Amino acid sequence: MQQSNIKQGILLPDISLRVQVLVPYPVARAYDYSVSEGMTLSIGDYVRVSLGKKDTIGVVWSLAGDKKFDPARLKSVQQKYVCPSMPKVQRRFIEWVAKYTMADIGSVLKMSISVPDAFQPPKTAKAYTLTDNIPDKVSSNRKKVLDLLSDAVPRRAADIVREVGCSSAIIRAMASSEQLKSVPLSTPAPCLIDEVPANTLVFSESQKQAAESLTQLVAAKEYSTALLDGVTGAGKTEVYFEAIAETLRQGRQVLILLPEISLSSQFLDRFKRRFGIDPAIWHSEVSPAKRRMAWTGIAEGKTKVVVGARSALFLPYADLGLVIVDEEHDSSYKQEEGVLYHARDMAIVRAKLGNIPVVLVSATPALETMHNIKHGKYRYLHLPSRYAGAAMPEMRIIDLKSASPGRGQFLSPVLQQALMETLAVGEQSLLFLNRRGYAPLTLCRACGYRFQCPSCAAWLVEHRYHTRMQCHHCGYSRKIPKCCPECAVEDSLTACGPGVERIQEEVQAFLPEARTLILASDIVTSTKMINDAVHQIEDHKVDIIIGTQIVAKGHHFPSLTCVGVVDADLGLSGGDLRAGERTFQLLHQVSGRAGRGEKPGRVYIQTYMPTLPVICALAANDRDKFLEAEAEEREKAGLPPYGRLAALIVSGTDEGKLDLFCRTLAQKAPRFDDIRILGPVPAPMAFLRGKHRRRLLVKTEKSVALQKFLDVWLSSIKVPSTLQLKIDIDPQNFY
Repeated sequence: MQQSNIKQGILLPDISLRVQVLVPYPVARAYDYSVSEGMTLSIGDYVRVSLGKKDTIGVVWSLAGDKKFDPARLKSVQQKYVCPSMPKVQRRFIEWVAKYTMADIGSVLKMSISVPDAFQPPKTAKAYTLTDNIPDKVSSNRKKVLDLLSDAVPRRAADIVREVGCSSAIIRAMASSEQLKSVPLSTPAPCLIDEVPANTLVFSESQKQAAESLTQLVAAKEYSTALLDGVTGAGKTEVYFEAIAETLRQGRQVLILLPEISLSSQFLDRFKRRFGIDPAIWHSEVSPAKRRMAWTGIAEGKTKVVVGARSALFLPYADLGLVIVDEEHDSSYKQEEGVLYHARDMAIVRAKLGNIPVVLVSATPALETMHNIKHGKYRYLHLPSRYAGAAMPEMRIIDLKSASPGRGQFLSPVLQQALMETLAVGEQSLLFLNRRGYAPLTLCRACGYRFQCPSCAAWLVEHRYHTRMQCHHCGYSRKIPKCCPECAVEDSLTACGPGVERIQEEVQAFLPEARTLILASDIVTSTKMINDAVHQIEDHKVDIIIGTQIVAKGHHFPSLTCVGVVDADLGLSGGDLRAGERTFQLLHQVSGRAGRGEKPGRVYIQTYMPTLPVICALAANDRDKFLEAEAEEREKAGLPPYGRLAALIVSGTDEGKLDLFCRTLAQKAPRFDDIRILGPVPAPMAFLRGKHRRRLLVKTEKSVALQKFLDVWLSSIKVPSTLQLKIDIDPQNFY
């Protein structure tokens, strides 16, 4: 029975019957709520509570309320949801991520409670089964329906119609005559696996050894981090499938993180061939209904394999047994909005907290990963050659200073000749340029006016495919005008520089018979469109693919033998410490699309700087030598992985107030010999989405408690309400 206290004549609940509930909002702690009589709560329970004027879903974070709060002012927990509680390891993970990234813990929780509909009663559909009222003689169509439903498995009317080939009127008529009865049918959770099929592939010796090592790590049921390093086309996916199979035999769940989840149709096909079922998919394009089914299946432990983007890491797995981070080097694993975290690094933390193995997979591992291999923190598994004896492609560097393209063109005569030869023998080519649209800049020949985004310090990119000019930073767009908005001269606008649309135009001019296809995120805008495009290439309905980075990894096209990199120098400017590493990774991955089948491949790299270390390393296919040189430069400069960085990004609409605050912020920084404060300076993208931006960079030795330093520093100053301060621990980008 609930006890009561008397205070000033008011009957109050006992202060011991209170809980702390964490809500998915930018809050730094859990809030106290009273518990109604008859309601039993445990830590991790999902509940509905009132927050201000809104009701929200929350999680019971503690059973010990803060006794300094007046019980009379507490709101009550309104409802306990009927679903599995959030596991302890998930709560510890949320706390760890919040502390490391210096984000509000409520904001981190929000990533785990991302499907509010999952807490509502499950929706059911109408299905049909047989009754005992079956006449001796029925029509042939009705006989087919009766035979189908004789297995006592309820089916929806649409499924019966599809399997039998009858009309829906037959189903209604049989229900009216009570030959069929309707029953509620719940949609099952995705990826229910009862039995794991045996592997039918014949592995090479290196694949076999790597697969056995990964299987042993899973069987050990303890934390470990392993890198599966293999050249492009080495069969890394099939190898880690064996680790997944072992995890499934244990009855546990698997998470596979992919950087470009919407481009994984070939991956999903391979998964289904191996395991006989589709995995659960988790990314932004998944429909609300499917997200709900996946979230519920994961929380209940029924859904066994999830293939997802970085946000899938925060799902409430009932019994996670293995994490795979494919293409672990990929920069898209860094979340740049909201909570700023790196999914690869947080995946390792999640594995350690859950005492499970995590496997990093890449043909071009990040320098940080190789540093940890060198110091014995990670296990190393290597696949040195391509599967089935396929050869690595031949690399050819084209110096654009001596083999320059024709006037108004961007493909050198050498590359044009290679495309013509490849087309003549019935093989496919890929032209890679990591720039969407037709041209990155449009200006007026008459007055020099340049089209710039009104909200960002960025030029508008011309997209002739959509007949618009667009900012790739904030999304602003406008129609392509017929005359200059500055001087009003008609037909004076000229495009400067190439995008993929302009390269397609150039190819069609000298190879009009070639069937071309652009693969870029602004043209191929949905999973279905991407899958359709991939199938067109597989069916050889395309001769020349022209694409951005979405074609750089994960795709296997056996007839693709020629790859041309239009501008290898793109991305090497701007002062980004990872520019060389990222360029090598991207171009190496692009090169790996060539010659993956029986036919040998050739790669042509166009550059104005053929003596740069990154270009020389690509030409020699010497990744390790490049990484050694890159590591040496980083170590001299005390940069990651030999030091630590944190970025402070301050933004606001009033540039004067912004600069004054940033100077004050820098002046109040504590001074230590092993910590340097660089800035404030205008960010490379100094005006973004209508706000001016300034950056400060904190550079420390690796042993420094960076978060503690930042906490002490930032607690000494109040950020004005008109400004926004973001903390980026371990920044990956410097825009």
